[in-house]
Amino acid sequence: MKTIAGFAFVASLFLAGCVTTPTAHGPATTTATLAGDAAHPGTTAGWVRTELYFGLGVEGTNTGVDEAGWRAFLDREVSSRFPDGLSVVDVYGQWQGKGQSRPERLRSKLLLLLYPDTPAHRADVEAIRVAWKAKTGDQSVLRVTQPADVSF
Repeated sequence: MKTIAGFAFVASLFLAGCVTTPTAHGPATTTATLAGDAAHPGTTAGWVRTELYFGLGVEGTNTGVDEAGWRAFLDREVSSRFPDGLSVVDVYGQWQGKGQSRPERLRSKLLLLLYPDTPAHRADVEAIRVAWKAKTGDQSVLRVTQPADVSF
């Protein structure tokens, strides 16, 4: 079936904004612009950034998941697990699945999540991936998880 792979370039563009530059006095520090609360602390430790890549359907066709179907999935499977915030970006993707002679060009969504790295949150991310594969029959949902220096 279909899913997303090969987003290194797109991912690098997003990740470029996450780089901190060391100062002459040591590592860079961030300053919070929000006083902070339990969901949005002024400073963080042990947080991660996860990117999930979802193929919605072959580009140029009316097959796959439409915008209303994506929003329903987002509300049911994602927002319920990560109610404090997330980002979604429309992206173009290519995927060459098992047994395919050439890649499919796909309408796609990139989901960006920032959260404390806990077993419960990692399980939530996996549950989202499993739910999407069950909904669409896709072979996979690409996941990229990296440490994140976050301040609100």
